[in-house]
Amino acid sequence: MIDVVAAIIINEQQQILIAKRKEEKMLGGYWEFPGGKIESGETAEESLIRELMEEMHIDIKIYKYFGENIYTYERETIKLIGYIAEIVKGKIILTDHSDYKWVKKQELTKYNMAPADIYFIKKLEKEASI
Repeated sequence: MIDVVAAIIINEQQQILIAKRKEEKMLGGYWEFPGGKIESGETAEESLIRELMEEMHIDIKIYKYFGENIYTYERETIKLIGYIAEIVKGKIILTDHSDYKWVKKQELTKYNMAPADIYFIKKLEKEASI
């Protein structure tokens, strides 16, 4: 099983950041909550901060653990660990995605999200506030 982290980044307008995977990557064309694989020796939080800097050139502040989802894709099983966060520094510059959007919580279901991320969308729908 591969441990993966995801950031549910919320801005001042209560919009959530989603990013579109590049077509040539695994799950190409799917939207996701940004993040990535946890490397050996890293905590989940350290990994998330590193991944967002590498993939989007932003510093984030993690507010709280949001949950986890174990999902089996065709080739591998992942444990996706989610955190609520915000951007504290930087302007988004994509290196690992083809696009990004800020969307309202209620709009997330309109996007072709990566299957493992759908668990977090359902959990967000149940939350009165994020």
